[in-house]
Amino acid sequence: MSNPTPQPSFTARGAVDLSALTRPQAPPPGEPGGAPVAGGYVVDVTDTNFEQVVRDSTQFPVVVLLWIPTDQANAELATTLGTLADEYAGRFLLGRLDAEKYPQVAAAFQVQGVPTVVAVIQGQPLPLFAGNAPVDQVRGVIDQVLGAAEENGVTGRAPAQGGEAPQEEPEEEQEPPLPPLHQEAYDAIERDDLDTAVAAYERALKQDPRDSMASAGLAQVHLLQRTRGADLAAVRAAAAQAPDDVDAQLAVADLDLLGGKVEDALGRLLDLLPGASEDDKEKLRVRLLEYFEVAGPTDPRVSKARQRLAISLY
Repeated sequence: MSNPTPQPSFTARGAVDLSALTRPQAPPPGEPGGAPVAGGYVVDVTDTNFEQVVRDSTQFPVVVLLWIPTDQANAELATTLGTLADEYAGRFLLGRLDAEKYPQVAAAFQVQGVPTVVAVIQGQPLPLFAGNAPVDQVRGVIDQVLGAAEENGVTGRAPAQGGEAPQEEPEEEQEPPLPPLHQEAYDAIERDDLDTAVAAYERALKQDPRDSMASAGLAQVHLLQRTRGADLAAVRAAAAQAPDDVDAQLAVADLDLLGGKVEDALGRLLDLLPGASEDDKEKLRVRLLEYFEVAGPTDPRVSKARQRLAISLY
């Protein structure tokens, strides 16, 4: 199934059983009580467009319903499949082939009766089921068809019939613009002007001391300033040689936090608190509060660290 433009591999082997003609009847498509008319992602297959529909299956999955439009069970299944074709919005094209009107084309699918549903992927027919079925069961079959198509590299979307563009997923809502000082800080960070970013966040906090976004942004920029140009190996070596040196431990904790090792950074500083001098305790407290801002107040690791900090200080 890897040939991008396969010829239809269908062979006529006798006529399709049209015994549905003797069953309860339904109005023609488009009339009340009948199946919908073709349109959207539904096309009526004829002897004229049959080969094109098969070629289209190299681009997107095609599901073909062999039916008699005026049979009640056939019309119900056509309605179900049409609803799903609209629901899946072009992930497959539904082709409806009137087996009574085009018996030679129907015979090419090598089915015994109607209604019968066949998938076509990369020009190859794949029998699915015969007879009517509830919508949930049909949806499950369609999902299997889409999975098989994806495995064979057929992932395109069918265009809506009539020249309309396929339905697109709704666009995500755009985020509201940042406040001017926040945007100024963001732009400064983008061009690696950290001093300007600090100044912008500080002005934002002067305007509103409760601006949590500015507090977090300022803490992050301070972290970037402290770690700029740091040699990770050298910083770690210095911390290992001086485990009681608060400044050395602060430096390696900064790098841990920058690397996403939040628990390591918090734990390293919290472990130093019990035996630290009053001055060092204040250093550690201030740095921990900055870390809390960077990690965010809702981070569960921050909640645990706050409890340990309170116990150590008081």
